Amino acid sequence: MYDILIIGSGPAGLSAAIYGKRALMSLAVIEKDFMGTGQIAVTERVENYPGLYGINGYDLGEKFRNHAETLGAEFLNAEVKEIRKDGNSWTVNFTDGNSASAKAIIYAAGASYRHLGVPGDGKQRISYCAVCDGFFYKDKTVAVVGGGDTALGDALYLSKLAKTVYLIHRRDEFRANKSLQKQVSETENIIPVMNAVLSEVTGEANADGIIYVQNGETKKLSLDGIFVAIGSVPNTEPLKGICKLDNTGYICADEDCVTSEPGIFAAGDVRTTPLRQVITAAADGANAVNSAEKYISQIS
Repeated sequence: MYDILIIGSGPAGLSAAIYGKRALMSLAVIEKDFMGTGQIAVTERVENYPGLYGINGYDLGEKFRNHAETLGAEFLNAEVKEIRKDGNSWTVNFTDGNSASAKAIIYAAGASYRHLGVPGDGKQRISYCAVCDGFFYKDKTVAVVGGGDTALGDALYLSKLAKTVYLIHRRDEFRANKSLQKQVSETENIIPVMNAVLSEVTGEANADGIIYVQNGETKKLSLDGIFVAIGSVPNTEPLKGICKLDNTGYICADEDCVTSEPGIFAAGDVRTTPLRQVITAAADGANAVNSAEKYISQIS
């Protein structure tokens, strides 16, 4: 039996592994994707992580992982099916039939991309990763749907590849930080389309455009590809019925990462927090281990 099982290998999970090993605790990091480092891996450029200005997201994730491995963290490549309490310990069952047990669980499974939720959103040529798929749209016309930091960052990245980038946002103002907004306004081949509510993705097997409503008028835009950046959905399905979630599915937990269920701690993008960034996720990992260590000492 481990002291701690860490579910998720993004910045929060890897930070927890680092702090846990520094505290001489036995632990394992459970990761669904082999050698995964979370959503940060598909970020082209990170400009707000102290001391590592401009680092590629994949490289930053690898630094986190290498640090954890150097300290002796164990990694289990498995998908969580069920989490079950057994007395003062917890058992995590995997989809492959195996399982692992620990005195405490740090849940840091992150979030998944939110889909458009309109007719046609399952077609090909709809991407949720500009860095992954942008190359395929060199000198073509694409759209980015969204108005936050990720959407504007994706539009800037794609503007270096695509001929034209339409930036579709349902409101009259972007939610992204002012620096990104300034860069977008200065990029000639990014065309903002504001107050545009998407109603359909057109095309047969492949998406070839969108239909949207703007100020009461229905319009159509022909496209070669669509990139979606409209937020995330927390990966908290295994915790339903175990600890308190808010009405959008995020785990209710404060800065100490303590949840409503003793022995379960939430870190990173899965918990209720006003800011979801790499640095806050990393801080959560440290705080979660601190809280887990106190809990384990109480039940031992």
